[in-house]
Amino acid sequence: MRKLLLATAATMLATGAAFAQPAKEVAAPGSIVVHLNGYFQYSIGAFGASNMGSDKAGYKLNSVGTAGDFRLYPGFDAQTENGIWYGFQGELRTLKGNAGAGKNNSSTNGNGFSGLYVQRAYGYIGMPEYGFVRFGQTDSAFSLSQVGVIESFGDGAQFNSDGGANLMLPSNPSPFVYADASALYSTNKIVYETPAVDVLAGKLSGIIGFEPNSNGIKQGTANVGSPVGESAIAITDGSNTRRRNTLDASVSYSNKMDGFANQVSVSYLHGAPLGIIGAAPASAKYGYDELSVFQAGAQTSFAGLTVGGNIKTGQVEDNFAFKPKGARNAFGYIVGASYNMGPYTVGASYFNQQSSGKYIPGSTAYARTLNEYGVAAGANYQLAKPIGLFIQYEYGHQHQPTATTDGNTQEQVIAAGATLKW
Repeated sequence: MRKLLLATAATMLATGAAFAQPAKEVAAPGSIVVHLNGYFQYSIGAFGASNMGSDKAGYKLNSVGTAGDFRLYPGFDAQTENGIWYGFQGELRTLKGNAGAGKNNSSTNGNGFSGLYVQRAYGYIGMPEYGFVRFGQTDSAFSLSQVGVIESFGDGAQFNSDGGANLMLPSNPSPFVYADASALYSTNKIVYETPAVDVLAGKLSGIIGFEPNSNGIKQGTANVGSPVGESAIAITDGSNTRRRNTLDASVSYSNKMDGFANQVSVSYLHGAPLGIIGAAPASAKYGYDELSVFQAGAQTSFAGLTVGGNIKTGQVEDNFAFKPKGARNAFGYIVGASYNMGPYTVGASYFNQQSSGKYIPGSTAYARTLNEYGVAAGANYQLAKPIGLFIQYEYGHQHQPTATTDGNTQEQVIAAGATLKW
């Protein structure tokens, strides 16, 4: 979904593995194109879950709900007189709010806010023959090069959404099989995208990115504790999401043969957790392993049909968090397909993954493995270029036994809605 929504952003996936070019090429040297694109989605649906009863704050949720999302994409693409391309792309979103508070919710306690926030904000500069550099709060190699994860049906995101149909559910999987996740792309970094070169009747390209700390573009070192040495910053209770020295790289290849458009890509992501001052938190008695994740994917398209698959494995938790030392490594895969015929699109996907979940080494409170899987299916009708209608179904399942329960949680939702883009 996020790739589709940023169709006007610079250096997105324009032609297979040839990332290094703006989606809106500037017409002539010395010219500039300013854009203010946007996106609004609304859906209504019915849902059910095994945890809608007493374990949800003592009340039962209404089984009919609504969900929506609003985003703005300000930016520009330009070219100097001597042929250097440059530009800026931003993404503003509505924040989630506390239930029952409506637009008047303005919580400052971390449970919800009202208004807009910056999700992406980055500049780029370069030339097609030399490659492009991104700088700012942006996607990097691990998410830009993801292929085989089919999201172009239904609400456009399935289990990878923070504003779609699964927002209605009291809980749902938060799988790491989606690399286009805000835990990775909403941080400040610098990224180099190589030019696409001709290899074996196709195009070969690469991306490499570096993120010093998992901060946004306007964040410093406040509230992180005392410095440790010259290159590390520690916080008093540790963190399973705060990163430093994150590096990712990818190699991608695409070609067209006998009507088939093929793409393959491999990538690797590595990051170090912040240090811990004093006693380690109970959730990481022995500290955290470094983030070390391998990804491989492939997909092919022919006559409107696209099929693909993607695997990820390594030292990682859901939402690309660090796993405690001594916990198991994670493994996950996703397969999917979509078919487009004129204004109609149908598609489906299935993911399955295993990780350590809530397991704490040395404790018997939770089993060692969290098993998660989910199915999504949907259809779309493009009523006109700015507006499309969709219907979507999702089923998710998490299983991690505890000392007293079987640890099963199941949920499903069916929703219909409209998406407007400009």
